[in-house]
Amino acid sequence: MILNGKTIIITGASSGIGAAASRIFAREGANLVLGARRAGLLQDICDEISGNGGEAVFAAGNVEDSEYAKELVMLAETRFGKLDGAFNNAGMTGDMTSIADMDDENWNKVLGVNLTSGFHAAKHQIPALQKNGGGSLVFTSSFVGHTIGLPGMGAYAAAKAGLIGMTQVLAAEHGPENIRVNALLPGGTKTPMAGDDPDFHAVVRGFHALKRMAEPNEIAQAALFLLSDQSSFVTGTAMLADGGNSINKL
Repeated sequence: MILNGKTIIITGASSGIGAAASRIFAREGANLVLGARRAGLLQDICDEISGNGGEAVFAAGNVEDSEYAKELVMLAETRFGKLDGAFNNAGMTGDMTSIADMDDENWNKVLGVNLTSGFHAAKHQIPALQKNGGGSLVFTSSFVGHTIGLPGMGAYAAAKAGLIGMTQVLAAEHGPENIRVNALLPGGTKTPMAGDDPDFHAVVRGFHALKRMAEPNEIAQAALFLLSDQSSFVTGTAMLADGGNSINKL
């Protein structure tokens, strides 16, 4: 169990990649603090993990709120005595519209959920990792804004690209303290955010060299690697888990 005894925060844990990560990390021995807006779904996942012999607690809230980021860290330290890492995974796409037609509310919301939430997370998680003698942070970014620009996704691209820049700075600032920081860039993944339109899914599959979308478990496994000691010399990266999306032109 490669996370045995480690305490990990997961945001966006109520569905999709975050829910998959919760189950996988628990099987790998982690003590989990789960965060998302929907308390009922978080409770269900915690009950499932506990029923299988794992340890998981949750606090529901909004990742745009700095006090919520602080609450998750305090819960980790109060319940499990420390923090070893976090999978900062919460996100949203926002309205699909051009920058010229986008309203300020959508821009601010998308950056708040995808980027400013990462600032709040790091602000409170880094001191906890410092007290613990090190650890690992992972931020879910995207190939959008990194290897490709998709029309209508300007706010999302800006936010996800911003996470990569922040990741690099955090890695440089805190590497001497044995704190590793990485961004994970999934390809198209079968999550509620991707919807259930079969025509849209067919288009997305074509973006990838593997000609399919990822299962949430596949992205969660990549996050597992980055949070575990198996990636002990990996920091400051924008690690693609994109099924060849970034190199595919057909």
